[in-house]
Amino acid sequence: MGRRRASKRTHGGAGFAVCLAALLLSACAPAPERPPEATPLYWPAPPAQPRFVHETTLRSSRDVRADTDSDRLRRLVSGVAERDMGFDKPYGVAAARGMVYVTDTGDRVVKAFDVPRRRFFRFGFRREGVLRKPLGITVDASQRVYVADAVARRVVVYDRFGLFLGVIGDPTALVKPTDVAVDAGGERIYVVDTGGIDSDHHAVVVYDGQGQKRFEIGGRGSGPGRFNLPVAASVAADGTLYVLDAGNFRVQAFTPEGRFLREWGGVGRTFGRFARPKSIAVDGDGIVYVVDAAFGNVQAFTADGRLLLPFGRLSREDVPGGFALPSDIAVDETGRVYVLDQLFRKIDVIRRLSDAEGLRLQEQAGSD
Repeated sequence: MGRRRASKRTHGGAGFAVCLAALLLSACAPAPERPPEATPLYWPAPPAQPRFVHETTLRSSRDVRADTDSDRLRRLVSGVAERDMGFDKPYGVAAARGMVYVTDTGDRVVKAFDVPRRRFFRFGFRREGVLRKPLGITVDASQRVYVADAVARRVVVYDRFGLFLGVIGDPTALVKPTDVAVDAGGERIYVVDTGGIDSDHHAVVVYDGQGQKRFEIGGRGSGPGRFNLPVAASVAADGTLYVLDAGNFRVQAFTPEGRFLREWGGVGRTFGRFARPKSIAVDGDGIVYVVDAAFGNVQAFTADGRLLLPFGRLSREDVPGGFALPSDIAVDETGRVYVLDQLFRKIDVIRRLSDAEGLRLQEQAGSD
C-alpha cells in the first residue's frame, strides 16, 4: 500500500450541509416512505437547551437518487418504477464529504449514498476487491474507504467511488477483524481484532501508511490495556485511540504508540455504564459517542469519560430517534452523527446544534 493520509474528520462539509438540508428534507426530494416529523425531535427537549436534533433518515436509494426525465418517462410507458435499492443486513456506517457508506453483510457489499451527486451505488463484488463478510468501515482524509472483512481476515481499501486500491493484513495476523480506524496523518491504521471465545488474540493490530504491520495493542484480559472481545475503535483529532472493549463493558484510551491512558464505563443499566456496547466514534471536538444495543441509545462523553448527554431510545416502532438493534455509529466533518439500526434497516442522521442554536430554541420555548 502507498502512503495514505487518514482522518475521522475531513473538510468540505458546507456542501454536504446544504445538500442534506436542501435535498433530503426539501420538497424537491423524492417522497419518503413515512411522513416527516410534525415537529423536530430535539435532545434534550425544550425548555432545556437542545444539543442535538434529528435531521433525516436514510433507508434506500430513493432518499438520494434524482428523479430524471427518463425515470418519469419509464414509469409513464411501463407503469413500473426503477427498483428501489435498500439494505439487507446493514452492519457498519462511515460518512465524509457528502458520502455515506454502509456495509451490508447480507449482500456482501458496501452501499454508498452520494448525496451531492444524488447517486446510489454498490461496490465490493469485483475481482481483488470482493468482500465475504464486510463489517466495520471508515474513511480517511483522502477519502479512501477501509472495510474490515471478518471472513477473509483482512482490510480492503477502495477509493471514494469503490475502485479497489489494496489490502491491509492477512490471516496470519488477524483472527476476526471487525473494525478499522485511521489517524489524521496516515501514520497509523488500527484494525480491531475481536478474536473470539476460542482465541486469546483480542487486540488492536497497528499498521503504518504503507500497510506494514508495526505492533499490537492488548491481548486477552481485564486489566488496563487488555481486552475482552473488543469490537470497535475511533481516532480523535489529537491522535488518541479509543477502543470499545465490549466484553469488559468499557472504553479504553491509548496514545498513538499504544500506551494506555485511561478507561471508563463498567457493566450496568445506569447512565455512564454499558449493557451491550456496539460501536464508538469521536468528533472533531473530542466528544466520544458510544452506541448501546441494550439501551437503544447513544451516550456522549467528554474525552476523559464524563457523560454529557444520552440521546435516542429503545423502541419497538420504527420512528425517528427510536432504535431496536443499533449496530454502528459514525461522525462526519460537519459534526453530524449517523446511527445505523440493523432491525429497522435505517440510518438516522442527527445534527449537533451550536450553542447559539440551542440557546435560541430554548428562548423560543420559554416565550411560548
